[in-house]
Amino acid sequence: MSVRAVRGAIQVEANERDEILQGTSELVAEVLHRNRIDPDDLISIVFTATPDLTAEFPAYAARQMGLTDVPLLCTTEIAVPGSMPRVLRLMAHVETPLTRADIRHVYLRGAAALRTDLPQ
Repeated sequence: MSVRAVRGAIQVEANERDEILQGTSELVAEVLHRNRIDPDDLISIVFTATPDLTAEFPAYAARQMGLTDVPLLCTTEIAVPGSMPRVLRLMAHVETPLTRADIRHVYLRGAAALRTDLPQ
């Protein structure tokens, strides 16, 4: 079993608590699903939010999903002028038999434009 990093992002509609919680939950669920990751195989997740998202911590959504014993961290994304607004990102460290080439990074909603090189 190897340790791998899985990336993902989702753009939410507004800086509202429910939007952040729902978007984060959707993103985490899709990362787990596409990569066949059992929550017990999660090592940690780092969440970032663009500076315009301040209504809730993304990690709280993961806690609500039952990820209560996984180390989680939230931070702010760099405020690059002209960058896409309202984006939640994650990098999950996991134990998996998947090779690096087999990992499926997940970019949802408007954030899909960030990685047009990846299959959706």
